[in-house]
Amino acid sequence: MTLAIPPLTVRHTFPVPPEPVFDAWIDPAVARRWLFVTPDGPIIRCDIDARPGGAFVITRRTTEDVVHHGRYLEIDRPRRLAFTFSVPKYSSVETTVRIEIAADGDGCELTLVHEDVLPEWAASTEQGWRDLLARLDALLRA
Repeated sequence: MTLAIPPLTVRHTFPVPPEPVFDAWIDPAVARRWLFVTPDGPIIRCDIDARPGGAFVITRRTTEDVVHHGRYLEIDRPRRLAFTFSVPKYSSVETTVRIEIAADGDGCELTLVHEDVLPEWAASTEQGWRDLLARLDALLRA
């Protein structure tokens, strides 16, 4: 049995208020443009039922389909969002992602904490979140 590492924490400052940052996580039309997108992998399915107990399924197409799914644990717009998260293609482990968004002058700071990440996925998971938040930042600046 592989043990999880301490939670990963990633922070990012955005030049916009908390509301558009929060909404980008739960609005399918916006999420499909950045969430789990990679340079070679567009989103081909983005189903989001944004309510506590609701679920999301986001599928990225690369050489094969990669499904990301989870269930919402908490939705407190625009401050907090928590959800379970798994990518069955790579691991059967279900993890938890918690997001806090705090106003900071004219912008906001997002703190993402990803719990129960397996050690072999830690570096790529942390870098993946950094890349995705940078992609969201670029989208919100456009």
